[in-house]
Amino acid sequence: MTAKWTPESWRGKAIQQVPDYRDQGKLKQVEENLASYPPLVFAGEARQLRSQLGRVAEGKAFLLQGGDCAESFAEFHANNIRDTFRVLLQMSVVLTFGAACPVVKVGRLAGQFAKPRSAPTEVSGDVELPSYRGDIVNGIEFTPEAREPDPERLIKAYNQAAATLNLLRAFAQGGFADLHQVQRWNLEFVAGSPQGRRYEALSRRIDEAMAFMEACGMTPERVPQLKETDFYTSHEALLLNYEQALTRIDSLTGRHYDCSAHLLWIGDRTRAIDEAHVEFLRGVDNPIGLKCGPSMDPGNLLRLIDVLNPNNEAGRLTLISRMGHDQVGTHLPRLVRAVEGEGRHVVWSCDPMHGNTIKSASGYKTRPFDSILAEVKNFFAVHRAEGSYAGGVHFEMTGQDVTECLGGAQAISDDRLGDRYHTHCDPRLNANQALELAFLISEALKDERVARLGDGEPVSAVS
Repeated sequence: MTAKWTPESWRGKAIQQVPDYRDQGKLKQVEENLASYPPLVFAGEARQLRSQLGRVAEGKAFLLQGGDCAESFAEFHANNIRDTFRVLLQMSVVLTFGAACPVVKVGRLAGQFAKPRSAPTEVSGDVELPSYRGDIVNGIEFTPEAREPDPERLIKAYNQAAATLNLLRAFAQGGFADLHQVQRWNLEFVAGSPQGRRYEALSRRIDEAMAFMEACGMTPERVPQLKETDFYTSHEALLLNYEQALTRIDSLTGRHYDCSAHLLWIGDRTRAIDEAHVEFLRGVDNPIGLKCGPSMDPGNLLRLIDVLNPNNEAGRLTLISRMGHDQVGTHLPRLVRAVEGEGRHVVWSCDPMHGNTIKSASGYKTRPFDSILAEVKNFFAVHRAEGSYAGGVHFEMTGQDVTECLGGAQAISDDRLGDRYHTHCDPRLNANQALELAFLISEALKDERVARLGDGEPVSAVS
């Protein structure tokens, strides 16, 4: 990795998980068009996120990352964006209350269109077609026409991402995120549930605290953080031709930023150290993530850290553990020991979704809520045992009232999965399940905070 990096140097490397575009001339024209379009995010925003993630790495904040498994063109609607944003705000408030520290909010939004696949083709009956790779590549319908990768979809994805970001910025800065509105964030189908009632009780306590603060002169006009929030976007950097086309040189620093999102991550299937995805991400100055599955070797992880974060800067690299609830205790401790033993500054985050996917008796791809919760608990337990900081969580979730994950307080059963199973790819937590999980994590964070206080640690140092 001593060779000079350029935005296109990845093209000389082996690459995985890319579609086979039949019309290369059309693809090149689309890439050139995208390269002339305005950036979706700005370098200063990415630097701000990197600074906030630095505080997470130091144990002074907590990372909440969540959103759709794969955004779709068909479900693109302002209400869907609003409701997912609203649930993330609710989760953030719950976690802030438990952790007594800032929560960094990052959405899997405005760019999470592509998905890696376990096989390049799918078979139905005696018909074999290219796998569905997300709406940015091809269509989900099982026809030869839909499954043909189409470069024009890159343009449509860019336009949808731009509109989504415009709405998210309005929500975050235009008053929707005002803490005075905390009770109004409850979705209608959540309000009557046990989680909704618990959230209402919490919001009343927040209202009382807000009234006290205003009596002391801390009004939203004087403290803007009370009426607005920072919100960032992220996605897996899978289609590198799209990422390269949206890479820009920052006029202030002279460094390259991938302006398709604030944070990009490398998936568990594309993290080979000598291949294209690592090559591209090592050169952009965004904060980046790296998925770490059960096959990750401690030595290989340290080599990847050296390549992706050679200056050992806190906030540059987030390690996203995705082991499966029954494998966390076996595989995560050796990774944590290796990284912490070498003094590497990283954010440790838990993705409890991807390692806990099963096929239900009725044939649906699903994830049991109990397995998701168990992975989170085991993740925290490992970090407590190793003396390291469990700094975040990473969920696939939605604000829609879907029935895709088994269990939770709603007790979604196998025979109910088909009621509202709407995902284009992987099963997502619905708003009720996401809020329930936030309360459970909040309790764990509160316990950790109390334990740290007993050891003389500051309130904000939680694990």
